[in-house]
Amino acid sequence: MNNPAPAGASKRVPTDWQGQAMQKRIRRRYAAERRFRFFGFAAVLLSAAFLAFLLATMVTNGWRGFTRTEIALPIDFPAIKLPVERAALHTVGADLALAGAGLEEQVKGAAVAAYGPGGENFVADSAWVDVREAIERDPTMLDRKITFHVPASTGIDQAMGGQGSAEMTAAADRLKAAGVVSRSFNTSFLTESDSTDPVAVGIWGALKGSLLTMAVTFLIGFPVGVLSAIYLEEYAPRNRWTDLIEVSINNLAAVPSIIFGLLGLAVFLGTWEIGGVHFGPLLPRSAALVGGLTLALMIMPVIVIASRNAIKAVPPSIRDAALGIGASPIQVVFHHVLPLAMPGILTGTIIGMARALGETAPLLLIGMRAFIVTPPGGFTDPATVLPVQIFLWSDEVSRGFVEKTSAAIIVLLAFLLAMNGLAIYLRNKFETRW
Repeated sequence: MNNPAPAGASKRVPTDWQGQAMQKRIRRRYAAERRFRFFGFAAVLLSAAFLAFLLATMVTNGWRGFTRTEIALPIDFPAIKLPVERAALHTVGADLALAGAGLEEQVKGAAVAAYGPGGENFVADSAWVDVREAIERDPTMLDRKITFHVPASTGIDQAMGGQGSAEMTAAADRLKAAGVVSRSFNTSFLTESDSTDPVAVGIWGALKGSLLTMAVTFLIGFPVGVLSAIYLEEYAPRNRWTDLIEVSINNLAAVPSIIFGLLGLAVFLGTWEIGGVHFGPLLPRSAALVGGLTLALMIMPVIVIASRNAIKAVPPSIRDAALGIGASPIQVVFHHVLPLAMPGILTGTIIGMARALGETAPLLLIGMRAFIVTPPGGFTDPATVLPVQIFLWSDEVSRGFVEKTSAAIIVLLAFLLAMNGLAIYLRNKFETRW
């Protein structure tokens, strides 16, 4: 016998999936999904377009920075009788002997003799350096007439690229018609340091400074950040003080980088007074060591936060199983938890190091914007880094620095990709799935 439905109860009506109202709702749902997929694809496409535009702009403007225009320059050494002792060319001071003998003026004079009045403006100010180095390698050149291929001036170089003045463009056309100009790969751009002549500048000094600075940053920031994360996540008691430390670390990760520059300036380069006695800066100014310490302070909160999240993501069953077979708490952390958390830790380190590599503001405050003509020999020598070098070149008046700036940006991007590629390789190598 069927039980009657209670009074007031509504009778459940089956859903009419074929009804007009339900079909309208389904169409709206599918339309919303298509719009979401379209906007997501458009966002990815727009990001890729901006990236392609950036790379195309850098390559278009910067490829000429890796090349240089050379001009053939005949020099008749027996005719000019360069006043230099041959014995001096076999000593350490051969470059000083040639400079004192007026080689720079003789090179300018040879340009005038070869190309007429104004010819001295066709060769770069640093052209005599190439001649000097060639003579140092082979002093017998002073006994005969030699044709050198020296770097052309900025005006001729720009005219060869279609951006020179009318006077230099006409001169470049004459030189091209005579077949005395050529374009070649500029190896000095990768081996030299900063200079006032855009033809003679190089990025090796800044690149080496970046390598030394990043080495200090990693050696300080990575172990301290990871050990701090391990203590806070595995050993620190849960109380008001640890909560305050966690909030402080989260806030430090969002502090503008220039604040860390002020901190580095005050701590590492400030003067101290103890017992009425004044002490100078603790570390040398404009050194890779100071820059690395400053950047380590900046990226340490990022590494701590990422490392804590990676450690927290390790399943508790891993810890319980290790303790169950007799492992000590410290063995559990370093033999089981840390290896499993290493991929996430390295991801945070990649983010922090990439941010540090592109920083300029904190390094400007600690004096790493100096004019460095000699690559640093160690961590305490005066140095600059690639972002600061790019900033300084972009502020130069000479148009020849525009190409060098774009070329330096390409080197910086290549350095960043190489560093990230190494970190991704290490992350994948240590990655363990369970």
